[in-house]
Amino acid sequence: MFHSFFPRPKLFFTSAAIWTILCIVVWYAAGPQLGAAVGLPPLAEGEKAPIGLAYFFSPDNIWFYLYFTIFVLIFGIFWKLIDRNHPWSNWSIWGSAFIIFIAYFVVQISVAMNNWRGPFFDLLQRALDKQPGITSEQFYELIMRYFEIGMVSVVLNVLTAFFTNHYVFRWRTAMNDYYMSKWEKLRHIEGASQRIQEDTMRFANILEGLGVVLINSVMTLVVFLPILFGMSQYVDDLPIIGAIPHALFWLAIGWSLFGTLLLALAGIKLPGLQFRNQRVEAAYRKELVYGEDHEDRAQPVTVRELFSNVRRNYFRMYWHYLYFNVARYGYSQLDAIFLLFVLVPTFVAAKITLGIWQQIATAFGEVSNSFQYLVNYWSTIIELLSIHKRLVAFEAAIEGEPLPEIDQRYLAREEMDGELAADRPY
Repeated sequence: MFHSFFPRPKLFFTSAAIWTILCIVVWYAAGPQLGAAVGLPPLAEGEKAPIGLAYFFSPDNIWFYLYFTIFVLIFGIFWKLIDRNHPWSNWSIWGSAFIIFIAYFVVQISVAMNNWRGPFFDLLQRALDKQPGITSEQFYELIMRYFEIGMVSVVLNVLTAFFTNHYVFRWRTAMNDYYMSKWEKLRHIEGASQRIQEDTMRFANILEGLGVVLINSVMTLVVFLPILFGMSQYVDDLPIIGAIPHALFWLAIGWSLFGTLLLALAGIKLPGLQFRNQRVEAAYRKELVYGEDHEDRAQPVTVRELFSNVRRNYFRMYWHYLYFNVARYGYSQLDAIFLLFVLVPTFVAAKITLGIWQQIATAFGEVSNSFQYLVNYWSTIIELLSIHKRLVAFEAAIEGEPLPEIDQRYLAREEMDGELAADRPY
């Protein structure tokens, strides 16, 4: 799954994680000072970030683009020297780096939007209060800045979709080529054709999607946690609890971790059931295929028993999804009003304006959603884990290791059906 596309996957991903942490630490420890040294200083204390397209070309952002490029080049060249002959290293190294940069830029678009919300909604509040000096041109100017950010988002979304489609297909091609080169070892495993044709496609698609979201979540935390930390100055009193320093910061982390643990606990049995479901469906489908060519196959008694296994597994899944969905949807409803609830004392005391409220809501939502990665994508993760279990059997067969128990049962059945399979016209 990974060896076909990435050079030395375990070492590659371990080194990538360590290198990423090092880059983040260096950035927050000395990044602004280094930027100032090369003539790209950060914003001065009290200086507001540019609004609109100008935000993406501010000196501190340009410095980060250079900083990111330098660290990626060091990491990429290092790995190109370690494994010169890997056929997919250009896509796996440079392509992955480009996807990470896109994920960062998506977060920057969210920051640019948040910077815009403050002055726009403050202007709207003053206009609704009929304060003097408010003109249409002020609104049109801010709307134009929003349009600029929106156009950057459109270009980025189109570019992301185009590139990631190619990236995923290259990964699928790498897996396909690798497994087909080992076909003699794999052909007797149940559903081998499906695993190569369908599972590799789904695995690459789902893992790429989840990977991008995970990277985006990490980037969002890196960017928005300091913003939320700073905005906590406006909220110094909470219902029931009372005053807590940096309340918004700690509430976002605590509430999100609670949701993540809740959903992980509620859905702990679902990956295994989903994996089992693929097995019973494959057995049922296979018997029907044999029945197309052999009159003694797909008999009512046999088919009834196989479909009974399908039904039994689905009913078990429905039961486990019942309480999982209670936890998921219940948490989602509470999440929708949680921030409103904790900010009631702040609203009553009139400590924030409409613009600041919009910025707090956005920053809190971004941080909360990032921490709720498992909450938001648990169903997709379950599907990925079930596909991974199927492909693990391929890895075991290639390495000459014992197959998982369920695959051994299907392999025994395959051997019993060997003569019939040999007689099939195709």
